[in-house]
Amino acid sequence: VKQGKALYAGVSNYSGAFTTEAHATLKAMGTKLLINQVPYSMLRRGIEEDVLPPVGELGVGVMAFVPLFQGILTNKYLDGIPADSRAARPEGTLQEGAVKPEVVDKVRQLNEIAKERGQSMAQMALMWVLRDERVTSALIGASRPEQIEENVAALQQAEFSAEELAKIEKILAG
Repeated sequence: VKQGKALYAGVSNYSGAFTTEAHATLKAMGTKLLINQVPYSMLRRGIEEDVLPPVGELGVGVMAFVPLFQGILTNKYLDGIPADSRAARPEGTLQEGAVKPEVVDKVRQLNEIAKERGQSMAQMALMWVLRDERVTSALIGASRPEQIEENVAALQQAEFSAEELAKIEKILAG
């Protein structure tokens, strides 16, 4: 940045205040802040009040990571913890305690809305994260090629009705 070689920059896990500060600092150096990569999903929504307002004003995009909440926002854990899952591995980053009954219940309810939309739970969760124009991309991980195909197919049903969003919000708030 100091040498003028960086035309664009991105940050990761910056709060709204730090994003604003980084934007001003980089702008003074002639570099544009393009993106803030932050965790965001239906089950992790802290950025809605802290990060999204300033990035919207500054024209900085958001790259949401862990939009499927490490697989919890899929149908994988609806009937317990599969033996081959991340939650079943003792060395895994997702421990059994993370798959709480109240969370699974919410995902079950959300999955019904996804079915009504003709989508999988994962597809709906991805499109929900991308529904806000300030969220410019979602960073996904996949352990199998079919998961990539499923995630890309989510784009066929990207829009939500006001009724769907209200139902989703009611479930998430509960």
